[in-house]
Amino acid sequence: MEEQKIENIELKYLSVDDFKELKETTLEVYGGMKDSVWKKSEIKRLTTIFPQGQVVIKIDGVIAGCALSLIVDSEKIEDAHTYNDIVEGEKFKNHNPDGEVLYGIDVFIKPEFRGLRLGRRLYDYRKELCEELNLKSIVFGGRMPGYHNYQKEFTPKQYIEKVRRKEINDAVLNFQISNDFHPVRVLKGYLEGDTASNEYAVLMEWDNIYYTKERRKASTVKTVVRLGLIQWQMRPYKNLDDLMEQVEYFVDSVAAYRSDFAVFPEFFNAPLMAEYNHMHEPDAIRELAKYTKTIIEKLQQLSISYNINIISGSMPEVVDDKLFNVGYLCRRDGSLERYEKIHVTPDEARVWGMQQGNELKTFETDAGKIGILICYDSEFPELSRLLADEGMDILFVPFLTDTQNGYSRVRLCAQARAVENECYVAIAGSVGNLPNVNNMDIQYAQSAVFTPCDFSFPNNGIKAEATTNTEMILVADVDLSLLRELHSFGAVKNLKDRRKDVYNVIRVKE
Repeated sequence: MEEQKIENIELKYLSVDDFKELKETTLEVYGGMKDSVWKKSEIKRLTTIFPQGQVVIKIDGVIAGCALSLIVDSEKIEDAHTYNDIVEGEKFKNHNPDGEVLYGIDVFIKPEFRGLRLGRRLYDYRKELCEELNLKSIVFGGRMPGYHNYQKEFTPKQYIEKVRRKEINDAVLNFQISNDFHPVRVLKGYLEGDTASNEYAVLMEWDNIYYTKERRKASTVKTVVRLGLIQWQMRPYKNLDDLMEQVEYFVDSVAAYRSDFAVFPEFFNAPLMAEYNHMHEPDAIRELAKYTKTIIEKLQQLSISYNINIISGSMPEVVDDKLFNVGYLCRRDGSLERYEKIHVTPDEARVWGMQQGNELKTFETDAGKIGILICYDSEFPELSRLLADEGMDILFVPFLTDTQNGYSRVRLCAQARAVENECYVAIAGSVGNLPNVNNMDIQYAQSAVFTPCDFSFPNNGIKAEATTNTEMILVADVDLSLLRELHSFGAVKNLKDRRKDVYNVIRVKE
Protein backbone atom coordinates (compact mmCIF):
# COMPACT_ATOMS: atom_id res chain seq x y z
CA MET A 1 0.00 0.00 0.00
CA GLU A 2 1.27 3.43 -0.92
CA GLU A 3 2.17 5.48 2.14
CA GLN A 4 -0.59 7.92 2.98
CA LYS A 5 -0.01 11.44 4.15
CA ILE A 6 -2.37 12.04 7.05
CA GLU A 7 -2.79 15.43 8.65
CA ASN A 8 -5.66 14.73 11.02
CA ILE A 9 -7.30 11.64 12.51
CA GLU A 10 -10.12 11.76 15.02
CA LEU A 11 -12.70 9.50 16.59
CA LYS A 12 -16.13 11.15 16.83
CA TYR A 13 -19.70 10.29 17.68
CA LEU A 14 -21.70 9.47 14.55
CA SER A 15 -24.20 12.13 13.51
CA VAL A 16 -27.24 12.01 11.22
CA ASP A 17 -25.41 14.65 9.19
CA ASP A 18 -22.88 11.91 8.33
CA PHE A 19 -25.52 9.69 6.77
CA LYS A 20 -24.90 10.42 3.07
CA GLU A 21 -21.17 9.77 3.37
CA LEU A 22 -21.78 6.77 5.65
CA LYS A 23 -24.10 5.24 3.03
CA GLU A 24 -21.53 5.63 0.25
CA THR A 25 -18.78 4.20 2.47
CA THR A 26 -20.93 1.23 3.47
CA LEU A 27 -21.70 0.38 -0.16
CA GLU A 28 -17.99 0.49 -0.93
CA VAL A 29 -17.05 -1.69 2.04
CA TYR A 30 -19.75 -4.32 1.47
CA GLY A 31 -19.38 -4.50 -2.30
CA GLY A 32 -22.56 -2.70 -3.28
CA MET A 33 -24.86 -4.95 -1.18
CA LYS A 34 -27.89 -2.69 -0.66
CA ASP A 35 -29.15 -4.85 2.19
CA SER A 36 -26.05 -3.88 4.16
CA VAL A 37 -26.79 -0.14 3.99
CA TRP A 38 -28.31 1.49 7.04
CA LYS A 39 -31.40 3.66 6.59
CA LYS A 40 -31.35 7.27 7.67
CA SER A 41 -34.17 6.59 10.14
CA GLU A 42 -32.09 3.81 11.71
CA ILE A 43 -29.05 6.03 12.13
CA LYS A 44 -31.22 8.74 13.64
CA ARG A 45 -32.67 6.22 16.08
CA LEU A 46 -29.29 4.78 17.03
CA THR A 47 -27.72 8.17 17.64
CA THR A 48 -30.71 9.14 19.76
CA ILE A 49 -31.05 6.12 22.03
CA PHE A 50 -27.32 5.42 22.47
CA PRO A 51 -25.07 8.16 21.05
CA GLN A 52 -21.91 6.88 22.83
CA GLY A 53 -22.27 3.54 21.06
CA GLN A 54 -22.11 4.97 17.53
CA VAL A 55 -18.71 6.30 16.47
CA VAL A 56 -16.74 7.00 13.31
CA ILE A 57 -13.08 7.54 12.62
CA LYS A 58 -12.42 10.44 10.29
CA ILE A 59 -9.13 10.96 8.48
CA ASP A 60 -8.72 14.47 7.16
CA GLY A 61 -12.47 14.88 7.48
CA VAL A 62 -13.35 11.70 5.55
CA ILE A 63 -15.07 8.69 7.20
CA ALA A 64 -12.50 5.91 7.34
CA GLY A 65 -14.26 3.54 9.72
CA CYS A 66 -17.38 3.06 11.79
CA ALA A 67 -18.58 1.07 14.81
CA LEU A 68 -22.22 0.74 15.88
CA SER A 69 -23.50 -0.97 19.02
CA LEU A 70 -26.39 -1.49 21.43
CA ILE A 71 -26.73 -2.43 25.09
CA VAL A 72 -28.71 -5.64 25.62
CA ASP A 73 -29.72 -7.88 28.50
CA SER A 74 -27.37 -10.81 29.07
CA GLU A 75 -30.14 -13.37 28.53
CA LYS A 76 -30.40 -12.18 24.91
CA ILE A 77 -27.04 -13.78 24.17
CA GLU A 78 -27.29 -16.91 26.33
CA ASP A 79 -29.00 -18.97 23.64
CA ALA A 80 -28.71 -19.24 19.87
CA HIS A 81 -29.86 -16.09 18.09
CA THR A 82 -29.59 -14.31 14.76
CA TYR A 83 -28.48 -10.81 13.87
CA ASN A 84 -32.09 -9.80 13.25
CA ASP A 85 -33.08 -11.10 16.69
CA ILE A 86 -30.76 -8.50 18.20
CA VAL A 87 -31.42 -5.57 15.87
CA GLU A 88 -35.16 -6.26 15.48
CA GLY A 89 -36.11 -3.59 13.00
CA GLU A 90 -35.71 0.16 12.90
CA LYS A 91 -36.75 0.76 16.51
CA PHE A 92 -33.95 -1.35 18.04
CA LYS A 93 -36.33 -2.57 20.73
CA ASN A 94 -33.69 -4.83 22.30
CA HIS A 95 -31.58 -1.85 23.31
CA ASN A 96 -31.77 -1.57 27.10
CA PRO A 97 -29.74 1.15 28.85
CA ASP A 98 -29.90 -0.99 32.01
CA GLY A 99 -28.57 -4.10 30.28
CA GLU A 100 -25.22 -5.75 31.06
CA VAL A 101 -23.74 -6.39 27.62
CA LEU A 102 -22.44 -4.13 24.83
CA TYR A 103 -23.46 -5.79 21.54
CA GLY A 104 -21.59 -4.77 18.40
CA ILE A 105 -23.93 -4.61 15.42
CA ASP A 106 -21.51 -3.27 12.81
CA VAL A 107 -17.86 -2.35 12.40
CA PHE A 108 -15.93 -1.66 9.22
CA ILE A 109 -12.89 0.11 7.82
CA LYS A 110 -12.89 1.69 4.36
CA PRO A 111 -10.56 -0.33 2.06
CA GLU A 112 -8.20 2.54 1.28
CA PHE A 113 -7.51 3.06 5.00
CA ARG A 114 -6.87 -0.55 5.96
CA GLY A 115 -3.45 -1.29 7.39
CA LEU A 116 -3.52 1.75 9.69
CA ARG A 117 -4.82 -0.25 12.69
CA LEU A 118 -8.00 1.76 12.75
CA GLY A 119 -9.98 -1.36 13.65
CA ARG A 120 -7.95 -1.65 16.84
CA ARG A 121 -8.86 1.96 17.69
CA LEU A 122 -12.55 1.19 17.34
CA TYR A 123 -12.23 -1.96 19.45
CA ASP A 124 -10.25 -0.06 22.10
CA TYR A 125 -12.97 2.59 22.22
CA ARG A 126 -15.61 -0.08 22.76
CA LYS A 127 -13.56 -1.57 25.61
CA GLU A 128 -13.20 1.84 27.26
CA LEU A 129 -16.93 2.44 26.87
CA CYS A 130 -17.70 -0.98 28.34
CA GLU A 131 -15.56 -0.20 31.38
CA GLU A 132 -16.94 3.34 31.73
CA LEU A 133 -20.55 2.10 31.68
CA ASN A 134 -19.71 -0.85 33.98
CA LEU A 135 -20.96 -3.42 31.47
CA LYS A 136 -20.14 -7.08 31.87
CA SER A 137 -18.74 -7.74 28.40
CA ILE A 138 -18.66 -6.90 24.70
CA VAL A 139 -20.13 -9.44 22.28
CA PHE A 140 -20.90 -9.68 18.60
CA GLY A 141 -21.56 -12.27 15.94
CA GLY A 142 -18.25 -12.60 14.16
CA ARG A 143 -18.35 -13.48 10.48
CA MET A 144 -16.18 -16.31 9.14
CA PRO A 145 -15.57 -15.05 5.59
CA GLY A 146 -13.13 -17.82 4.77
CA TYR A 147 -15.35 -20.68 5.87
CA HIS A 148 -16.96 -21.24 2.46
CA ASN A 149 -13.57 -22.52 1.25
CA TYR A 150 -13.55 -25.25 3.91
CA GLN A 151 -17.22 -26.04 4.58
CA LYS A 152 -16.97 -29.43 2.91
CA GLU A 153 -13.95 -30.40 5.04
CA PHE A 154 -14.69 -28.98 8.47
CA THR A 155 -17.58 -28.13 10.72
CA PRO A 156 -17.69 -24.49 11.90
CA LYS A 157 -16.27 -25.57 15.25
CA GLN A 158 -13.36 -27.39 13.59
CA TYR A 159 -12.76 -24.36 11.36
CA ILE A 160 -12.55 -22.03 14.36
CA GLU A 161 -10.11 -24.35 16.14
CA LYS A 162 -7.87 -24.46 13.09
CA VAL A 163 -7.92 -20.68 12.84
CA ARG A 164 -6.96 -20.43 16.51
CA ARG A 165 -4.07 -22.84 15.91
CA LYS A 166 -2.96 -20.72 12.91
CA GLU A 167 -3.49 -23.68 10.57
CA ILE A 168 -5.99 -21.61 8.57
CA ASN A 169 -5.78 -17.88 8.01
CA ASP A 170 -9.04 -16.02 8.53
CA ALA A 171 -8.21 -12.32 8.74
CA VAL A 172 -11.45 -11.37 10.51
CA LEU A 173 -11.30 -14.08 13.18
CA ASN A 174 -7.56 -13.63 13.66
CA PHE A 175 -8.06 -9.92 14.25
CA GLN A 176 -10.79 -10.49 16.83
CA ILE A 177 -8.82 -13.14 18.71
CA SER A 178 -5.72 -10.95 18.75
CA ASN A 179 -7.85 -8.24 20.40
CA ASP A 180 -8.64 -10.50 23.40
CA PHE A 181 -12.02 -11.71 22.16
CA HIS A 182 -12.72 -15.40 22.69
CA PRO A 183 -15.22 -17.66 20.90
CA VAL A 184 -18.32 -18.56 22.96
CA ARG A 185 -20.48 -20.57 20.58
CA VAL A 186 -21.28 -21.09 16.89
CA LEU A 187 -24.44 -19.36 15.64
CA LYS A 188 -26.22 -21.01 12.72
CA GLY A 189 -28.16 -18.90 10.22
CA TYR A 190 -26.88 -15.75 11.89
CA LEU A 191 -26.75 -13.32 8.97
CA GLU A 192 -29.01 -14.04 6.02
CA GLY A 193 -27.16 -13.78 2.71
CA ASP A 194 -23.68 -14.14 4.18
CA THR A 195 -22.60 -16.85 1.75
CA ALA A 196 -18.90 -16.41 2.52
CA SER A 197 -19.60 -17.62 6.05
CA ASN A 198 -22.28 -20.05 4.90
CA GLU A 199 -24.54 -17.96 7.20
CA TYR A 200 -22.59 -19.15 10.23
CA ALA A 201 -21.08 -16.80 12.80
CA VAL A 202 -19.16 -17.26 16.00
CA LEU A 203 -20.29 -15.36 19.06
CA MET A 204 -17.18 -13.51 20.24
CA GLU A 205 -16.85 -12.05 23.73
CA TRP A 206 -14.49 -9.73 25.61
CA ASP A 207 -14.82 -9.77 29.39
CA ASN A 208 -14.64 -6.55 31.38
CA ILE A 209 -12.45 -7.46 34.36
CA TYR A 210 -13.51 -4.28 36.14
CA TYR A 211 -17.22 -5.11 35.99
CA THR A 212 -18.94 -5.02 39.36
CA LYS A 213 -22.43 -6.36 39.66
CA GLU A 214 -24.71 -3.83 41.27
CA ARG A 215 -25.92 -4.86 44.69
CA ARG A 216 -28.89 -3.72 46.66
CA LYS A 217 -26.67 -2.94 49.61
CA ALA A 218 -23.35 -1.19 49.33
CA SER A 219 -20.37 -3.45 48.87
CA THR A 220 -17.68 -3.26 51.54
CA VAL A 221 -15.12 -5.41 49.74
CA LYS A 222 -11.81 -3.58 49.48
CA THR A 223 -9.34 -3.55 46.61
CA VAL A 224 -6.23 -2.60 48.60
CA VAL A 225 -5.87 -4.98 51.53
CA ARG A 226 -3.45 -4.56 54.42
CA LEU A 227 -1.94 -7.74 55.85
CA GLY A 228 -0.48 -7.96 59.35
CA LEU A 229 1.72 -10.99 59.91
CA ILE A 230 2.82 -11.84 63.45
CA GLN A 231 6.23 -13.47 63.65
CA TRP A 232 5.65 -15.02 67.05
CA GLN A 233 8.41 -15.60 69.62
CA MET A 234 8.17 -18.93 71.40
CA ARG A 235 8.75 -18.26 75.10
CA PRO A 236 7.51 -19.64 78.45
CA TYR A 237 4.14 -18.40 79.70
CA LYS A 238 2.80 -18.80 83.21
CA ASN A 239 -0.70 -19.66 82.06
CA LEU A 240 -3.32 -19.04 79.38
CA ASP A 241 -4.01 -15.49 80.54
CA ASP A 242 -0.31 -14.69 80.22
CA LEU A 243 -0.25 -16.03 76.64
CA MET A 244 -3.44 -14.20 75.67
CA GLU A 245 -2.01 -10.96 77.00
CA GLN A 246 0.79 -11.31 74.44
CA VAL A 247 -1.73 -12.25 71.77
CA GLU A 248 -3.76 -9.10 72.43
CA TYR A 249 -0.61 -6.99 72.38
CA PHE A 250 0.11 -8.15 68.83
CA VAL A 251 -3.51 -7.82 67.67
CA ASP A 252 -3.51 -4.28 69.06
CA SER A 253 -0.21 -3.49 67.30
CA VAL A 254 -1.34 -4.81 63.93
CA ALA A 255 -4.78 -3.17 64.22
CA ALA A 256 -3.12 0.17 65.02
CA TYR A 257 -1.81 0.12 61.44
CA ARG A 258 -5.40 -0.42 60.24
CA SER A 259 -4.60 -3.89 58.97
CA ASP A 260 -7.41 -6.02 57.57
CA PHE A 261 -5.90 -9.30 58.74
CA ALA A 262 -3.84 -10.40 61.74
CA VAL A 263 -2.17 -13.75 61.04
CA PHE A 264 -0.73 -16.02 63.74
CA PRO A 265 1.59 -18.98 63.05
CA GLU A 266 0.97 -22.70 63.35
CA PHE A 267 0.89 -24.01 66.95
CA PHE A 268 1.63 -20.56 68.39
CA ASN A 269 0.10 -21.78 71.69
CA ALA A 270 2.63 -24.60 72.03
CA PRO A 271 4.39 -22.95 75.05
CA LEU A 272 1.40 -23.98 77.16
CA MET A 273 2.53 -27.60 76.77
CA ALA A 274 5.44 -26.91 79.14
CA GLU A 275 3.15 -27.72 82.08
CA TYR A 276 2.63 -31.20 80.63
CA ASN A 277 6.20 -31.92 79.55
CA HIS A 278 6.39 -34.79 82.02
CA MET A 279 3.70 -36.61 80.04
CA HIS A 280 3.97 -38.81 76.99
CA GLU A 281 3.92 -36.51 73.91
CA PRO A 282 0.50 -37.68 72.59
CA ASP A 283 -1.03 -37.00 76.01
CA ALA A 284 0.66 -33.62 76.36
CA ILE A 285 -0.70 -32.29 73.09
CA ARG A 286 -4.18 -33.52 73.95
CA GLU A 287 -3.94 -31.45 77.10
CA LEU A 288 -2.97 -28.49 74.94
CA ALA A 289 -6.06 -29.15 72.80
CA LYS A 290 -8.24 -28.43 75.84
CA TYR A 291 -7.29 -24.74 75.54
CA THR A 292 -8.35 -24.40 71.91
CA LYS A 293 -12.03 -23.58 72.44
CA THR A 294 -11.21 -20.87 74.98
CA ILE A 295 -8.49 -19.34 72.79
CA ILE A 296 -10.81 -19.16 69.81
CA GLU A 297 -13.52 -17.52 71.87
CA LYS A 298 -11.01 -14.90 73.04
CA LEU A 299 -9.72 -14.34 69.48
CA GLN A 300 -13.29 -13.94 68.30
CA GLN A 301 -13.81 -11.20 70.88
CA LEU A 302 -10.55 -9.51 69.89
CA SER A 303 -11.49 -9.51 66.20
CA ILE A 304 -14.65 -7.58 67.02
CA SER A 305 -13.15 -5.17 69.54
CA TYR A 306 -10.12 -4.36 67.36
CA ASN A 307 -12.07 -4.43 64.07
CA ILE A 308 -9.73 -6.87 62.36
CA ASN A 309 -10.02 -10.32 60.77
CA ILE A 310 -7.89 -12.77 62.72
CA ILE A 311 -6.43 -15.97 61.28
CA SER A 312 -5.66 -18.07 64.31
CA GLY A 313 -2.73 -19.96 62.85
CA SER A 314 -3.41 -23.48 64.07
CA MET A 315 -4.00 -25.43 67.27
CA PRO A 316 -4.66 -29.05 68.19
CA GLU A 317 -8.31 -30.01 68.48
CA VAL A 318 -9.93 -33.29 69.48
CA VAL A 319 -13.05 -34.33 67.57
CA ASP A 320 -14.66 -37.70 68.32
CA ASP A 321 -11.50 -38.65 70.21
CA LYS A 322 -9.35 -37.98 67.11
CA LEU A 323 -6.63 -35.33 67.16
CA PHE A 324 -6.56 -32.75 64.35
CA ASN A 325 -4.47 -29.69 63.48
CA VAL A 326 -7.03 -26.91 62.90
CA GLY A 327 -7.43 -23.17 62.81
CA TYR A 328 -10.22 -20.60 62.76
CA LEU A 329 -10.96 -17.49 60.76
CA CYS A 330 -12.41 -14.94 63.19
CA ARG A 331 -14.05 -12.23 61.09
CA ARG A 332 -14.45 -8.76 62.48
CA ASP A 333 -18.23 -9.08 62.12
CA GLY A 334 -18.13 -11.83 64.76
CA SER A 335 -18.58 -14.81 62.42
CA LEU A 336 -16.33 -17.83 62.71
CA GLU A 337 -15.14 -20.51 60.27
CA ARG A 338 -12.90 -23.53 60.73
CA TYR A 339 -10.14 -24.97 58.53
CA GLU A 340 -8.09 -28.15 58.83
CA LYS A 341 -4.60 -29.33 57.97
CA ILE A 342 -5.10 -31.80 55.15
CA HIS A 343 -1.59 -33.28 55.12
CA VAL A 344 -0.01 -33.84 58.52
CA THR A 345 3.75 -34.30 58.57
CA PRO A 346 5.26 -37.72 59.31
CA ASP A 347 6.46 -36.29 62.63
CA GLU A 348 2.98 -35.07 63.62
CA ALA A 349 1.54 -38.51 62.88
CA ARG A 350 4.35 -40.49 64.50
CA VAL A 351 4.88 -38.45 67.69
CA TRP A 352 1.40 -37.06 68.39
CA GLY A 353 -0.95 -39.36 66.50
CA MET A 354 -2.31 -36.39 64.52
CA GLN A 355 -5.05 -37.25 62.01
CA GLN A 356 -5.36 -35.80 58.52
CA GLY A 357 -8.17 -33.35 57.84
CA ASN A 358 -10.55 -33.50 54.88
CA GLU A 359 -12.20 -30.11 54.62
CA LEU A 360 -10.90 -27.64 52.03
CA LYS A 361 -12.66 -24.39 51.15
CA THR A 362 -12.30 -20.70 50.42
CA PHE A 363 -13.62 -18.01 52.72
CA GLU A 364 -15.47 -14.82 51.81
CA THR A 365 -14.25 -11.79 53.74
CA ASP A 366 -14.74 -8.02 53.53
CA ALA A 367 -11.21 -7.89 52.10
CA GLY A 368 -11.47 -10.46 49.31
CA LYS A 369 -11.83 -14.20 48.99
CA ILE A 370 -9.09 -16.06 50.86
CA GLY A 371 -7.71 -19.54 51.32
CA ILE A 372 -5.78 -20.92 54.28
CA LEU A 373 -3.35 -23.85 54.12
CA ILE A 374 -1.45 -24.93 57.21
CA CYS A 375 2.31 -25.32 56.65
CA TYR A 376 2.90 -28.70 54.94
CA ASP A 377 -0.30 -28.28 52.90
CA SER A 378 1.37 -25.47 50.94
CA GLU A 379 3.75 -28.05 49.48
CA PHE A 380 0.89 -29.77 47.61
CA PRO A 381 -0.05 -27.62 44.58
CA GLU A 382 -3.37 -29.37 44.00
CA LEU A 383 -4.91 -27.80 47.11
CA SER A 384 -4.17 -24.20 46.19
CA ARG A 385 -5.23 -24.86 42.59
CA LEU A 386 -8.67 -25.93 43.81
CA LEU A 387 -8.87 -22.78 45.92
CA ALA A 388 -7.78 -20.65 42.95
CA ASP A 389 -10.55 -22.18 40.86
CA GLU A 390 -12.96 -20.90 43.51
CA GLY A 391 -11.63 -17.35 43.09
CA MET A 392 -9.08 -17.09 45.90
CA ASP A 393 -7.26 -13.73 46.01
CA ILE A 394 -4.98 -14.28 49.00
CA LEU A 395 -3.56 -17.55 50.34
CA PHE A 396 -2.48 -17.51 53.98
CA VAL A 397 0.04 -20.09 55.19
CA PRO A 398 0.59 -20.22 58.96
CA PHE A 399 3.63 -22.47 59.49
CA LEU A 400 6.06 -23.87 62.03
CA THR A 401 9.46 -25.13 60.88
CA ASP A 402 12.40 -26.15 63.03
CA THR A 403 15.25 -25.94 60.51
CA GLN A 404 16.17 -23.78 57.56
CA ASN A 405 15.64 -26.82 55.32
CA GLY A 406 12.01 -27.10 56.39
CA TYR A 407 11.48 -23.36 56.13
CA SER A 408 12.92 -23.29 52.61
CA ARG A 409 10.43 -25.93 51.51
CA VAL A 410 7.52 -23.85 52.76
CA ARG A 411 8.88 -20.60 51.36
CA LEU A 412 9.76 -21.88 47.89
CA CYS A 413 6.46 -23.70 47.54
CA ALA A 414 4.56 -20.60 48.70
CA GLN A 415 6.28 -18.53 46.02
CA ALA A 416 5.37 -21.13 43.42
CA ARG A 417 1.73 -21.02 44.57
CA ALA A 418 1.67 -17.25 44.02
CA VAL A 419 2.91 -17.58 40.44
CA GLU A 420 0.89 -20.56 39.32
CA ASN A 421 -2.38 -19.38 40.90
CA GLU A 422 -1.96 -15.65 40.18
CA CYS A 423 -2.62 -14.73 43.81
CA TYR A 424 -0.91 -13.26 46.85
CA VAL A 425 0.57 -15.67 49.41
CA ALA A 426 1.32 -14.62 52.99
CA ILE A 427 3.32 -16.92 55.27
CA ALA A 428 3.63 -16.41 59.04
CA GLY A 429 5.90 -18.48 61.31
CA SER A 430 7.32 -18.74 64.82
CA VAL A 431 10.86 -18.07 66.00
CA GLY A 432 12.88 -18.86 69.12
CA ASN A 433 13.28 -21.93 71.28
CA LEU A 434 11.18 -23.99 73.69
CA PRO A 435 13.68 -26.20 75.54
CA ASN A 436 11.03 -27.22 78.07
CA VAL A 437 8.58 -28.65 75.50
CA ASN A 438 9.36 -31.98 73.89
CA ASN A 439 9.22 -32.10 70.08
CA MET A 440 9.03 -28.28 69.93
CA ASP A 441 12.63 -27.41 70.75
CA ILE A 442 13.64 -24.94 68.04
CA GLN A 443 12.00 -22.78 65.38
CA TYR A 444 13.25 -21.08 62.21
CA ALA A 445 11.18 -18.53 60.30
CA GLN A 446 11.08 -15.51 58.07
CA SER A 447 7.51 -14.38 57.48
CA ALA A 448 6.81 -12.88 54.07
CA VAL A 449 4.25 -11.79 51.48
CA PHE A 450 4.73 -13.14 47.95
CA THR A 451 3.23 -11.97 44.66
CA PRO A 452 3.04 -13.19 41.07
CA CYS A 453 6.07 -12.20 38.97
CA ASP A 454 4.80 -9.75 36.38
CA PHE A 455 5.17 -6.08 35.50
CA SER A 456 2.68 -4.82 38.11
CA PHE A 457 4.44 -6.69 40.91
CA PRO A 458 7.96 -6.85 42.33
CA ASN A 459 10.37 -8.49 39.88
CA ASN A 460 11.40 -11.13 42.42
CA GLY A 461 7.83 -11.80 43.59
CA ILE A 462 8.55 -10.62 47.14
CA LYS A 463 6.26 -7.86 48.40
CA ALA A 464 7.66 -7.80 51.93
CA GLU A 465 9.60 -10.02 54.32
CA ALA A 466 10.44 -9.98 58.00
CA THR A 467 13.87 -10.18 59.58
CA THR A 468 14.87 -13.82 59.96
CA ASN A 469 14.39 -15.34 63.44
CA THR A 470 13.31 -12.07 65.07
CA GLU A 471 10.07 -11.42 66.91
CA MET A 472 8.22 -8.71 64.98
CA ILE A 473 5.17 -7.82 62.92
CA LEU A 474 5.19 -7.48 59.15
CA VAL A 475 2.64 -5.13 57.59
CA ALA A 476 2.13 -5.03 53.81
CA ASP A 477 -0.50 -3.79 51.36
CA VAL A 478 -1.68 -5.92 48.44
CA ASP A 479 -3.83 -4.61 45.58
CA LEU A 480 -6.50 -7.07 44.47
CA SER A 481 -7.28 -5.08 41.31
CA LEU A 482 -3.79 -5.91 40.02
CA LEU A 483 -4.75 -9.59 40.14
CA ARG A 484 -7.77 -8.89 37.91
CA GLU A 485 -5.52 -7.22 35.36
CA LEU A 486 -3.00 -10.05 35.58
CA HIS A 487 -5.66 -12.68 34.85
CA SER A 488 -6.42 -11.06 31.48
CA PHE A 489 -3.36 -9.02 30.52
CA GLY A 490 -0.38 -10.72 32.19
CA ALA A 491 2.75 -11.53 30.21
CA VAL A 492 1.72 -15.14 30.82
CA LYS A 493 -1.68 -16.42 31.95
CA ASN A 494 -1.07 -19.40 34.21
CA LEU A 495 -4.73 -19.92 35.05
CA LYS A 496 -6.18 -19.43 31.58
CA ASP A 497 -3.49 -21.38 29.74
CA ARG A 498 -3.97 -24.65 31.63
CA ARG A 499 -4.48 -27.63 29.33
CA LYS A 500 -7.71 -28.95 30.76
CA ASP A 501 -8.01 -31.17 27.72
CA VAL A 502 -4.90 -33.01 28.95
CA TYR A 503 -5.15 -32.78 32.74
CA ASN A 504 -7.37 -31.40 35.47
CA VAL A 505 -7.52 -31.13 39.26
CA ILE A 506 -10.80 -32.25 40.76
CA ARG A 507 -12.17 -32.82 44.24
CA VAL A 508 -12.87 -36.35 45.40
CA LYS A 509 -16.50 -36.53 46.45
CA GLU A 510 -17.12 -38.25 49.74
